[in-house]
Amino acid sequence: MSGFLLIGFSDIRELQILHAFLFLVMYLLSLAGNLIIIIITTFDQHLQSPMYYFLKHLSLLDLSFISVTVPQSVNNALTDDGYISRVQCILQVFFFICFAWAEVAILTVMSYDRYAAICFPLHYEVIMHPCKCKWAVTAVWLSGSISGILFTTATFSLTLCKTRVIHQFFCDVPQLTQLSCSNDYLGVFGVDVFMSVMALTCFTSIVLSYIHIFSTVLRIPSAEGRSKAFSTCLPHLFVLSFFVSTGIFDFLKPTTDSPTVFDLMISVFYTVIPPTLNPIIYSLRNKVMKEAFRNLVLGGKFTRK
Repeated sequence: MSGFLLIGFSDIRELQILHAFLFLVMYLLSLAGNLIIIIITTFDQHLQSPMYYFLKHLSLLDLSFISVTVPQSVNNALTDDGYISRVQCILQVFFFICFAWAEVAILTVMSYDRYAAICFPLHYEVIMHPCKCKWAVTAVWLSGSISGILFTTATFSLTLCKTRVIHQFFCDVPQLTQLSCSNDYLGVFGVDVFMSVMALTCFTSIVLSYIHIFSTVLRIPSAEGRSKAFSTCLPHLFVLSFFVSTGIFDFLKPTTDSPTVFDLMISVFYTVIPPTLNPIIYSLRNKVMKEAFRNLVLGGKFTRK
């Protein structure tokens, strides 16, 4: 066959139906939550600060990221057919890497935004000028596209001669490279090194930002001020740590021909869980977001400046 066979979680029909149901529920939750954030941060005039502008793009990326893998996986489970064509697999790899890297980039930008807001509050409007925010978001999307092109070109330039069976519910890059019998890994290795350096740069900048943030927050005299600062930073730190740690672990662990349930669950932890939880995490303790959501649900007008 010219395409690939996605094995997924199980070949037992009842478990396939359960897998499709759970994935569909999480996809619909992610779709609803991220669409709500996109709508209220677009139309509510009290949510036009850089923090909510970046949050809107994070929601857009989450929505796009989960749409790359989950609908295809649900369809495969319901039809009991794991076949995916070569073109579909190429597109899935491209958009998966594109949105995954763009999410790392936007989380890096969001950490810098929190750093500027807490450490330099008097200069915040100058540092995070709307024009600079637009340039930052443009760079995020461009970096994601370049990463997707590099990874896709390097992966599918290899000669795939083994049985085209992928032990995943989507076209996973480590699984694809394992199907190669070519000795020319220079392109893939070069892309891996380049992306590793970029990821290390992002991670280092995030760590440095939060070191400065926490040192500044601990010097705030009022308990209310410290609580407010932590409430905006800790959710972002949790999302970033969860997404990056599970993704790095999945890419660095040895690839086997017979992955365990644990290996498949690790993939779920960075492909399905973060886009589903992000709307809840970012909105749960935010009074302005909850008020805007209440207006949306009750049919009220969004607030105006």
